[in-house]
Amino acid sequence: MATIHREIFVDADVDACWAALCDVGAIQERLARGFVVGTTLEGDHRTVTFAGGVVVRERLIARDDVRRRLAYAVVDNPEVRHHASFQVFPGDRGGSRIVWITDVAPDSAAPGFAGMIDTGVAAIRHTLGASRRE
Repeated sequence: MATIHREIFVDADVDACWAALCDVGAIQERLARGFVVGTTLEGDHRTVTFAGGVVVRERLIARDDVRRRLAYAVVDNPEVRHHASFQVFPGDRGGSRIVWITDVAPDSAAPGFAGMIDTGVAAIRHTLGASRRE
């Protein structure tokens, strides 16, 4: 299983970042404008529509408010396993550091996911306020 690890530094404070991340039905507005264009919630599942037209169904696995960690998995593609988590930390010099870790199998699927994730990182920086401290 391949692991894709990204760190995102933003000027927004930790509470604002965590609130945006936890608003799981509005990530197209609060977290990743332009990358995600729609989200529908159904219990502990959400359907996410990306700007490129990709639509995935995800299961929300865990929310840990103490550690500011949210985990989810894509559940609609039996040929690819995907599990990811976001965690928000205070930045060393203010702002916040968001860690996005995604595990993908088979390994051959990782480059495609990495490209989407990099696009998502740019959208998160834009939405939450890119840090000049990276």
